[in-house]
Amino acid sequence: MLVSLWGKMKERVTITLDKNLIEQIDKRIDGVDIRNRSQEIENILSESLGANIPGKAVLLVGGRGTRLMPLTDKIPKALIEVQNRPITEHLFDLLKRYGIRDTILSVGYLKEKIKEHFGDGSGHGMNVEYVEEDEPLGTAGPLRLAKKYITDSFIVSNGDELKDINIPRMYRLHKRKGALATIALTTVDDPTQYGVARLDGSRIIEFVEKPSNPPSNLINAGFYILEPEVIDMIPEGFSMLEKDVFPKLAKMGKLRGFPFAGQWFDVGNMERYKIAEKNWKGVIGGGEE
Repeated sequence: MLVSLWGKMKERVTITLDKNLIEQIDKRIDGVDIRNRSQEIENILSESLGANIPGKAVLLVGGRGTRLMPLTDKIPKALIEVQNRPITEHLFDLLKRYGIRDTILSVGYLKEKIKEHFGDGSGHGMNVEYVEEDEPLGTAGPLRLAKKYITDSFIVSNGDELKDINIPRMYRLHKRKGALATIALTTVDDPTQYGVARLDGSRIIEFVEKPSNPPSNLINAGFYILEPEVIDMIPEGFSMLEKDVFPKLAKMGKLRGFPFAGQWFDVGNMERYKIAEKNWKGVIGGGEE
């Protein structure tokens, strides 16, 4: 018997594979995330069996969407269409690609329209629960409402971005590093308009807000993997993960970053919405290189 880095018992087995398969496996060994053939074979099996992913996702879709007016005067941001489908359905596509079916929607503005559209999720291949924001609670506050549904590692995603992320790879980094929170990081040409990550390896030291001299071109992509104990760190009422929680985790050395090469589009204002409408290619595989 062997013991993995995650403390799980392993058993040695001998397998015979086609030479071409071995060549494909060897191409994935990068010496950092994937160190040998055995690890990559285990990763492939874990992904195919759904054993290497968080079980639930919280989608933050309660915002007013003021920067998308007049589109959001009568339609909640979650139901604004990109390429003839609501933004939220594109996020469902990402989750379903990796076998994640259990989703919690945090709703607020025009919440009844969202609940009417998605119902229990069965018509969209999902299992959907709802938490309701009677008043805006930010990006962290809704997680306190969702606590009763969460018992293990879980995903949190902003509802106004389109993204294509390899969730199992992100989850492996999160677990291997013993993180309490891992943030997906995407690259932009002009990071001076965003919060920019300062990194030491994969450890996030801090985010520098709209820096004139950016420490990197990696920004927060609005997609996280969190451990349940993070919820206990969230203050009551309106609070933000970015300002009220992540800095604390960074000081503890428990905040990690996962740069990814897949698509990312912010659709939070009209200009960026039009760019996404034109260029989004759908969920195609998490940006694997």
